[in-house]
Amino acid sequence: MTDDRRFSRLVSLACHDLRTPLATVYGFARTLERGGDLDERSLRFATMISEASEQMTALLDELGVAARIEGGRFEPGLVEADTVALATSADERVVTEGRGETIETEAVALARGLESLAIAAVRFGPVEQVTWTVDGLSLSLAPVLEAAAPVVLGEEIRDLGSLVARLVIEQLGGSLDLEGEILRVRL
Repeated sequence: MTDDRRFSRLVSLACHDLRTPLATVYGFARTLERGGDLDERSLRFATMISEASEQMTALLDELGVAARIEGGRFEPGLVEADTVALATSADERVVTEGRGETIETEAVALARGLESLAIAAVRFGPVEQVTWTVDGLSLSLAPVLEAAAPVVLGEEIRDLGSLVARLVIEQLGGSLDLEGEILRVRL
C-alpha cells in the first residue's frame, strides 16, 4: 500500500471515529434545546453547540469524500436527480434559475459541492448574492470575482468545500472552467 493510500485510509478512519463523540455532543445539545428547562442564555449556547456539531459533521463528510476519491475508493451512490434541484441552495445568497435535466449521479455529494462553490464565491468575492443558471447539464455561476476565482476553482487552498466540489465533479466525469466572472460547470 502506498503512503498516499495509507494517508487516505487514515483520514477516512479519523472521520469515522470522530463521528461517534460528535454525535453524542449533538444529541445532548438537542436534548437540552428541546427540554424546555433552560434559561434564554443557556438555550442560546445549546443551540450554538448543536449548530456547530452539524457544521462539523458536514466538514467530516467532505473530508471523507475527498479521502475516498484520493484513495481510489469512491463509489458513488447513483440516483436520478434534476440539475436545477442539485444547484438549489437553502442559502438565501444563492439563487437558481433555468431549465434542468434529469441525470443519474451521486446527488448528495454533488449538491453539497455546488452549494459549496456558490458560498465560496459569495464569501471570498465578496458579493452579496450569486446565481446558478442551469441549462440541462451545463451550469453557470456568476459572479465569481477575481478574488474568489482561485478559491472556487480549488487552486488556492482556503475552502474545503470548493476543493471537494472540484474532486467530486471531476470524479463524476464533469468539469469546471472560469470564463471572466462566470464559473461553468459541465456535469
